[in-house]
Amino acid sequence: MASLDDLRRIAVELPGSEERATTGGAAWFVRGRLYAWECHPWPSIPADMRAIIAAELVVGVKVAETVDALALVQMAPDVFLRTTTAWGEPKVAFRMSAIDRGHLRELVTEAWHVQAPKYLRAEFDDREGAGAGADAGAGAGAGAAARRDDLSDRRDGS
Repeated sequence: MASLDDLRRIAVELPGSEERATTGGAAWFVRGRLYAWECHPWPSIPADMRAIIAAELVVGVKVAETVDALALVQMAPDVFLRTTTAWGEPKVAFRMSAIDRGHLRELVTEAWHVQAPKYLRAEFDDREGAGAGADAGAGAGAGAAARRDDLSDRRDGS
């Protein structure tokens, strides 16, 4: 089970990331762009989802495309909420009690990548590549970075 402190530890490692207190709870931004947040049971959220959010810690993250959110919900409907609000799409919300720290790191890092400018993504990817060591070569991390850059480039129109 992951906690907000786990999310904080992940976010502080991401270049340009900052935590802010918002009306709905804690939220994380990169260069002014929201990428992760503590969900609040707003009246505009469907009643069944609002009840879950009121009863337990739920976090939302940005995703590259709506299909990514739909795939996560379909893959693990007990973890990922089917919907919250139409605001800020594409995004996905999940129960922190049902997510492990490794998956939380992946979701938060991917959300950060979706929102971060290219120069910060490059800084992060260079740092992560250097941290992988010389034996890693162009392994899975390089492939994930290339995929994220491709998605972000499409979003940026470049």
